[in-house]
Amino acid sequence: MNRASMTEALPAAYERLHVYGPEFGGDEEGNHGLTNHGPMAVEVMVRRGLDIDVDGWLDRYVRRLAELPGTNEAIQPGEWGMALGQARRLPDWTAYFRHELTERPWPEVLVEWWPRLLPGIVAGSTHGVIRVSHVVRALCGTTCAPARQTLDELAHGLAFWAARYRELAGVVAPEGTRTPQQALPAVTRLTDQGGFIAHRLDRLEHSPGWTASLRSLEPAASAEEVPARLESLVDSAAKAYLGLGHGSPVLLVHAATAPNAVRHVLPVLPTEQWLPSLTAAWAAVVALVAMYAPAQPAPFTEIVRRYPELTREDALQRAAEHGDEHVLKFADTAAESYDRTGNPELLAATLHAGELIDRP
Repeated sequence: MNRASMTEALPAAYERLHVYGPEFGGDEEGNHGLTNHGPMAVEVMVRRGLDIDVDGWLDRYVRRLAELPGTNEAIQPGEWGMALGQARRLPDWTAYFRHELTERPWPEVLVEWWPRLLPGIVAGSTHGVIRVSHVVRALCGTTCAPARQTLDELAHGLAFWAARYRELAGVVAPEGTRTPQQALPAVTRLTDQGGFIAHRLDRLEHSPGWTASLRSLEPAASAEEVPARLESLVDSAAKAYLGLGHGSPVLLVHAATAPNAVRHVLPVLPTEQWLPSLTAAWAAVVALVAMYAPAQPAPFTEIVRRYPELTREDALQRAAEHGDEHVLKFADTAAESYDRTGNPELLAATLHAGELIDRP
């Protein structure tokens, strides 16, 4: 990691991005809009030291964004539950967390709010937890006092998660016998995969296969097993993209990046929060696969053969040259999986994402 870049370039990028909201487009409530991936993408670029002009990338990216609205009414500490999931309160949530992070150390704030927000892990198509995780990596990656802009990014991430909070009904802890590699292909797909994600989530909660799919995964016997279980889940989801990605190239990226987000926050959390974090991460993966993955995967082996063998550095640089924010984040996650497993199919998956997702 380039510490100078993390302490200088990244806060400067955050400064540019914080005049904009976390979503753009959609209706007056912000529903059915697109997510602002700028803060997450630049964290990957800077941490990885990718050969990409961050300022030039931002010049192009910010043109599509919408300004962050002004605040309406302050969120009171004892009344936060009533404001969860209220999209119009996003600026109020941002102000609330900014205040919290000036009063207390950031790990203390995160540990308090993680279990409150975790049941709403699907918030903003899982981008709430993903955005929080990327800035946590930035905060943990520097030995200096946190920059104001970096703490502000944590406030923005937590605020987005809280404002977009959407709790899934019927979530149960894993109690089956399947590994992630066995459980992912067996997730029951929605019969009707049409409509926006909110419509699909409504159908998912009432679908007969929802809780059965959640139960099918083998549980962790203790909190100490959770990091390895999350790694296995991330590795399996990244590899599965080769056969499933064509079903929804952008949304299915998050089946790998969402559990990876949870994995990266674990070291900051007390161990009693680890098992619920695994349950929530698996629920997010099952939801995305059920709602967007095709019933019949594409021929995995044939897809792998289409791509040349790469080094990890080549895979990351190709993602940088592609320039799409989803490709960058997925390549970052798949490269970590490759580092753990040495499986070249994971690097092929990064090329596959670049083929399925349009260049900006």
